[in-house]
Parts: sequence; structure tokens; C-alpha cells
Amino acid sequence: MASFGKLLRFKNVSGQILYGEVKSLDKITSDTIIGATVPVYDGEDPWAADFKLSGREETVSEVLAPLARVPIFLCIGLNYKKHAEEGNMKVGDYPQTFYKPADALAGPYDDIPINPACQWMDYEVELCVVIGKDCKNIGEDEDVTQYILGYTVGNDVSSRWWQMPERSSNQPSAAKSFDKFAPIGPVITSPSLIPDPTKLKMRSIVNGEQRQITQTDDLIFDIPAIIRHFSRGMTIRKGTVIMTGTPSGVAAFMKPPAWLQDGDVVEMELENVGTMRNKMVFER
Repeated sequence: MASFGKLLRFKNVSGQILYGEVKSLDKITSDTIIGATVPVYDGEDPWAADFKLSGREETVSEVLAPLARVPIFLCIGLNYKKHAEEGNMKVGDYPQTFYKPADALAGPYDDIPINPACQWMDYEVELCVVIGKDCKNIGEDEDVTQYILGYTVGNDVSSRWWQMPERSSNQPSAAKSFDKFAPIGPVITSPSLIPDPTKLKMRSIVNGEQRQITQTDDLIFDIPAIIRHFSRGMTIRKGTVIMTGTPSGVAAFMKPPAWLQDGDVVEMELENVGTMRNKMVFER
């Protein structure tokens, strides 16, 4: 896998799509990135052997999703202690898993289209792991970090109406798999800059109001356990994004529930990664 710090995928002023290095920026937000001149990489994929700094610099015109495509999103539900407590839900011996399809991918500053069939819209800030090397049947003594390209932040956008048992048969994917329901970004941060992903601050903000805040040490199943669980009998392809669960403070458990509305702006922040900002756009 390539050596990088904080990897940004973007368009330059000519519309060319490139990868750039932004680890020199103190804060990673749309305001600090747009217009910045950054070193750029040669190569299309950050796990490719020919992916390396080119020696050139380009100016950022538009920030894109940090990956051009993903094979799948592998997701964990009910993985923060305080979130389980707020919902009065019991955690089992194994992680609760579900999946999002490739077309759920969205960029960190994209508008998120909400299909008219979706009701009771919710947000979920999540620490995400990007896989950089195919893996399967990872052993207990095997170093899981060799398969991790880096970390980013995501929003597990959810239509709770479709998550209700009478409509989902208790299968969470039904509520979470609509197009662009998995914005991630703005960068992928190398494990060399995040040696311990359980010591990160993370929060969500809706229209300027903080809704969720946590440190990732509240995780129930840690990242090695999650990756080993998914790899049991199943190949995890490079480019796969693993969403590791959300902390307490979701709209569903507020009294009354504070569902997202048309035009709401949702920001997701993860320490050492940056801030996403997506507007919810309800389709008519």
C-alpha cells in the first residue's frame, strides 16, 4: 500500500480528478481545502504499486469522495456502550452486522437526496476503516493493521421508518441502503498518523447544534475484532469501507425524536480526519 498522510481526492481548476496530500493543513474543512494548493500523487488507486507523489502541485477546486468507488460498505450496529444504554438494548456476543451497497457512497460535501419513500430521517456519525488489501480468515494472532489503508469519518444516513420491524423484519439494511446514504471523507488518514483509533474525539452537528459527541474508546467491539469477524469465510476486498457504529445522541432517541428535515445541514467531525458537511435534500 502507498505511503501517505492525509489523502484527499479532488478536482483541480481544469476538472481533472487527482489525489492530493493535505497533512500540512491544521484543520480539514471545506473552507480550508477549497483553493488550497497541494502536492499530488500519480496513480488512480491508493493501494496500487505505482501510487506515489508526483512532485507536482495543483489547486483544489472541488472535494470528492476519498474513493472513486467501493465494493461494499460493511457496517456494525449497536457498538457504543452509551448508545446501547440510551436505547435500552442488549449487546450480543458477536457484532451486529449489516451492509450498504456501492451506490450508497457520497462525497463529504455532497447534497444527500432523500427519496419520497423515506421517513423519520436520522444521522449516525461513525469512525470508518478503509481496507487497502484483500483479506480473508484473519487469524487471532495475525496483525490486522496490515490490511488497513486508513481511517475516515462517515454518516450512516438512516430512514428509521424502514427500520421498524414491521417493515424490515429486523434487517437494518432496508433503512440504510438508499443512494448516497453513506457520505465519507473529507480525507483518508494514514494509520501512521492514527496509531490508536480508540483515542479519537468524534461528534455530529445538525444545523449548528451538537447532537452526538464521544471518544472512540466507548466502542464495544474494537476494529481488529470487527475486521476478523467480517473476514470469517468472506473475502473483504480492497476499497471496502467498514462503518464501526455510532455513539449515543441519534435523533430516534431524543424526546420527541428530532428527525432530519428538508434542507438540514449535518456536519460530522472526527479528530485527525476532518469535518464533512452534507445538506439533506428531500425529493418531491
